[in-house]
Amino acid sequence: MKRFLIILCSLFVGVSALAGTPDNDRIFAAINDVNSPLYYPNLMLRYKEGKPLSEEEYHHLYYGYAFQPSYKPLEVNHSMTRVQEIMARISIDKPSVHDIDELIAAGIAAMEHDPFSPTLLNILTYAYGASGDRVRELAYSEHLQGILRCIEQSGDGLKERSPMHIIMFSHGLDYIASKNIKYLKGRIISRTVEFVPFYAPQNRVKGYYFDYSRVYWNKPENYTFKRERTWQFNNLKPREYK
Repeated sequence: MKRFLIILCSLFVGVSALAGTPDNDRIFAAINDVNSPLYYPNLMLRYKEGKPLSEEEYHHLYYGYAFQPSYKPLEVNHSMTRVQEIMARISIDKPSVHDIDELIAAGIAAMEHDPFSPTLLNILTYAYGASGDRVRELAYSEHLQGILRCIEQSGDGLKERSPMHIIMFSHGLDYIASKNIKYLKGRIISRTVEFVPFYAPQNRVKGYYFDYSRVYWNKPENYTFKRERTWQFNNLKPREYK
């Protein structure tokens, strides 16, 4: 399978004052209030339509997804498997129209299971750019940046007491890959926190801590945890927009 690189750390600028550890009670109240500008169905509709969103809106969308019936992080995303198959054969520099059409269809289907996957957002940014649809290319690029910032702002990730919060295991690995850092196999160090070590220390930082507790909120009975193999990309160069 071809391997790709998500996005460079240059995206991480202008950290919002809204950054902080997600407050589950406040998020739940806001996204379920029909009179709130953060009412979840309206936020998700704007997200799917590619509308511009604020840091606060991305924060409530991302962490609010854990309260939605469609949030099933332990189920296999079969459409993502299809995306990976297409990416394994596609010519990145000169993709065929057929391959791009297939990639977009598979990517949209996969997002029904994981709408905030940095991997999928990056692939769709690429696919729409290759198809000549600049409007959607920019929309997915902005969503990608918004979700990565949302994760980054949830904690510094440097200690077990201050982890970054994720709603899917793969999102933490995507975040690290987005900074162009190679990582090793993650280690579960508590009931809620995983540590992902870097292949080599970065400015004396040996790895990042991620809070994965939301993944197990609705764990089915008799579920045996099996970690999915992850992949990152290294040929998909980040787009520059003027």
